[in-house]
Amino acid sequence: DDEPPLMEELGINFVHIKQKTVLALNPLKPPPANLMDDTDLAGPLLFCLLFGSFLLLTGKVHFGYIYGVGLLGCLAMYSVLNLMSERGVSVSCACSVLGYCMLPIVVLSFVAALLSLKGALGLVLTAFSVVWCAYAASQMFVAVLDMRDQRLLVAYPVSLLYASFALMTVF
Repeated sequence: DDEPPLMEELGINFVHIKQKTVLALNPLKPPPANLMDDTDLAGPLLFCLLFGSFLLLTGKVHFGYIYGVGLLGCLAMYSVLNLMSERGVSVSCACSVLGYCMLPIVVLSFVAALLSLKGALGLVLTAFSVVWCAYAASQMFVAVLDMRDQRLLVAYPVSLLYASFALMTVF
């Protein structure tokens, strides 16, 4: 009976999930240096599932698109970040940061279940969500990889990835 708890064996740490979620929701707070010591994927998978579920409430069955675009986006960002930084990044780190910073798009999909995003309000909310996601993700990548002068170069492809998720939400 000296076995660790199941959640510990699976690598799911709810304290770290909460810390990274709060960090993604508050991008003005500088991320800690040891942010990616634990690159869990439980939170990002949960957020992708919530995103798909909220889209399902609007009649859109996009689970395959969400995971497909997410996986390709993570691999593309992994490649771009490894070409840009001296330290390099792991695939799990790229997926973790991109997944946690997707939370404003998840909230946008919840709002889309309540009201239509095809008007001026939808345009503003969608643009705000994409900028928020890109700002938070680029801040985390810059902090983890020590790329201070390359933030806009990181933010551009990240914003394109989140814009594709926003397009799934709106249309």
